[in-house]
Amino acid sequence: MAGGIRDSDDGDDDEMSEINVTPFIDVILVLLIVFMVAAPLSTVDIAVQLPAATAKPQPRPEKPIYVTIKANLEIAIGEDTVGKAMFLSTVARVTNGNRDTRLFLRADKTVPYGELIAVLDQLRAAGYLKVGLVALEAVRPPEFGAPAAPAAPAAPPAGNP
Repeated sequence: MAGGIRDSDDGDDDEMSEINVTPFIDVILVLLIVFMVAAPLSTVDIAVQLPAATAKPQPRPEKPIYVTIKANLEIAIGEDTVGKAMFLSTVARVTNGNRDTRLFLRADKTVPYGELIAVLDQLRAAGYLKVGLVALEAVRPPEFGAPAAPAAPAAPPAGNP
C-alpha cells in the first residue's frame, strides 16, 4: 500500500485506547474553583436561635459587679435597682471611676435582644470595654458530640405546701 499511514497484513485498524487526561484535569480544577468561591456564600443567611453556653466557666473575681436587666426592663447594679437616667453614674460610683473594671452583664431570657445591645452600647460609650456576658451552664446537646443528660424534675419551691 503506497502512501498508507500504517501497513497491516490482516487489515484490522487498531484503535488507540489511551485517554487524554488534560481536559479532565481542566474540568476538575474549574469545579474546584467554583466550589471554593461558592462555599462561603452558602452560610450567609442562617437563622439562629442562641442556646445556653456550654463553654468552660471562667474563674470569678473576688467581688464581681453584675449589671442585670430584669424581665420588666429595669436595670440593677449588684442588688440595687437603678433608673436608666442614673445607670452610668451608678456604674462609675461602684467601679470608683475605673474604666478597666470588668463588668458582668446578665439579662432575663425574656428581655429583647435590642435592650441588651442598648445597655452594652451605653457601657461602651462610657468607656467600659471589659464586659462579660453571663449565661447558665448547659449540657452539650447530642448534635455537638456529647450525650444529653436526662432532665431532672423541678423541685417545688421552698415554703409552698
